[in-house]
Amino acid sequence: MPANFDHYQPPADEGLDILYQDEALLVLNKPSGLLSVPGRGAAKQDSLALRVQARFADAMVVHRLDMCTSGIILMARGPAMHRTLNRMFQQREVDKRYTAVVNGQLDPPAGTIRLPLITDWPNRPRQKVDHEIGKPSVTRYRLLRYLPENDCSRVELIPETGRSHQLRVHMLAIGHVILGDNLYATGNSLNGSSRLLLHACELSLRHPLTQQRVIFQSDPPF
Repeated sequence: MPANFDHYQPPADEGLDILYQDEALLVLNKPSGLLSVPGRGAAKQDSLALRVQARFADAMVVHRLDMCTSGIILMARGPAMHRTLNRMFQQREVDKRYTAVVNGQLDPPAGTIRLPLITDWPNRPRQKVDHEIGKPSVTRYRLLRYLPENDCSRVELIPETGRSHQLRVHMLAIGHVILGDNLYATGNSLNGSSRLLLHACELSLRHPLTQQRVIFQSDPPF
């Protein structure tokens, strides 16, 4: 799909992939290619949020995944829980883990990326590193497996901040763009996959009602 999303073609609605539900939370598995929330214009209304709200009228969006990213999304049940979960995200009480496939072999095999990010306004929705006015952004990464036959690496990514396109731009900045990234990849890295190889595979938080730590997981489809 082009980076400007002029030809939005969401995956068919085959029903919700619900990982967990109770009176406070909904945890869902979003497919790649589906907007988290409606976009601008009638052609971009189909989204995970509207699909969920058609079944759960009290469901409210707490956070988002990029359209091309698949994996775990948490939604709140009702305004009170929405406020509670928003606060938890703002105070970084929700932990997220992603799996990605990037080009090349990471060296060192683990580390922390601290590069400030800001919108690249002439080329939006692209983001960019800007050391003068960018917002602090931190990503931890770890090599899971190098695939020499394709010169690419499966990696674990843990964002400590939640900037737009953070994982995509941080991996690009250290020379290991995510395969299939139609905004930031070129050549073999772009053509190496028909979709962005980035998946939100784990989300954990203290349940706002029980106060018990809960962990939700989703295996990458790649």
